[in-house]
Amino acid sequence: MLNNEYCKRVYEQILARDPDQKEFHQAVYEVLEGLEPMVERRPELEKNGILERFVEPERVVTFRVPWTDDAGQVHVNRGYRVQFNSAIGPYKGGLRFHPTVNLSILKFLGFEQILKNSLTGLPIGGGKGGSDFDPKGKSDAEVMRFCQSFMSELYRHIGQFTDVPAGDIGVGAREVGYLFGQYKRLKNASEAAVLTGKGLTFGGSLTRTEATGYGLCYLTAEMLKTLKNDSFSGKTVVISGSGNVAIFACEKATALGAKVVAMSDSNGYIHDPDGIKLDIIKDIKLVKRGRIKEYAAQVPGSTYTEGFRGIWTIPCDIALPCATQNEITAAEAEEIVKGGAIAVAEGANMPSTPEAIAIFQKAGLLFAPAKAANAGGVAVSALEMSQNSMRYSWTFEEVDAKLQGIMVNIFHNINNAAKEYGMEGNLVAGANLAGFKKVSEAMIAQGVV
Repeated sequence: MLNNEYCKRVYEQILARDPDQKEFHQAVYEVLEGLEPMVERRPELEKNGILERFVEPERVVTFRVPWTDDAGQVHVNRGYRVQFNSAIGPYKGGLRFHPTVNLSILKFLGFEQILKNSLTGLPIGGGKGGSDFDPKGKSDAEVMRFCQSFMSELYRHIGQFTDVPAGDIGVGAREVGYLFGQYKRLKNASEAAVLTGKGLTFGGSLTRTEATGYGLCYLTAEMLKTLKNDSFSGKTVVISGSGNVAIFACEKATALGAKVVAMSDSNGYIHDPDGIKLDIIKDIKLVKRGRIKEYAAQVPGSTYTEGFRGIWTIPCDIALPCATQNEITAAEAEEIVKGGAIAVAEGANMPSTPEAIAIFQKAGLLFAPAKAANAGGVAVSALEMSQNSMRYSWTFEEVDAKLQGIMVNIFHNINNAAKEYGMEGNLVAGANLAGFKKVSEAMIAQGVV
């Protein structure tokens, strides 16, 4: 419940202006709740209208995306780019291609991205974009034609010093390649730093594919070490999802001594008590673009269950939700607590509802929120931008070391911020406070525009 009158007023304005944007409301409420102690101490925030400016995107671009399928039929999708806040650097955030994409979801993602990017310590602002286009089941040629049409409008609004998109759900290396190729044709320039997540042959960074999953585990490991004098070693881990984030979280958690026993996709989940065979998952999901149920057919002793939410009934020490927003409601949170978990760290964006987070915190679980825990992807994206600007490439080991350092620093920054404002152990509040401090100070310093 919001107690500060300024925070309350700003939230009520959001509800009145955009009554149908539920995901955005959820993200704003959670942030404002965490910021209340800082707002009480800093009257200059209200004087400068910082919260009102903070919750309103600087620019929203909406456009149609016509494209032709292989049968010659024309389709039209909607494209979006939400340029939310550029106080500390160019807008930075992924593009999501998925049927559920709408303005509310992209505003929530862009809003979260402001604080996530701030926490990395790198000079990047917050943004997000995408389309309700579904790449699943489409041929490479259909995806290429869609991406070229999408970029034919988007290119007007992005640039290496203005707005730097990357991938997200539905936008992987294939899509980024098609988008970058069209940008080059339209601009007649090879501005490599305009998109991140590129292939290694044209300006991509080593470790980028692994970054979000690895970073999630680096922050979780530091949280376990600092707050519980513990580690991944010998722990049982459940990971939802089976995209890049989940796959490389599984890889790193296993390398750190844990046993990952379950993963999922949008149809259902697999349980392998002997530990997930990641080479099989990679072949199914990254090579064949198949469904996770194929794992159970290949691995004796493993089982497949329809319905992805049931994954949280499997007991574990550490839960890493890496699928999608609001996948863990109060019911799933109760199952995780009942299963004996000691820690939850979010690999997806806002995968836990507010009710679920309250259950975790009441039960005394360590809880690392997405804007801190999954910042590894955007951190390495920013490192990719740096390499592009220098016309230089770091080795995998160099980038991985930088990533680990960034994630360790993020944990200590959010933990210290929580302590500073009398909320020790509340890393949700700590992430909001630490991220907002830098952005708000930059906004005040730059004046009202």
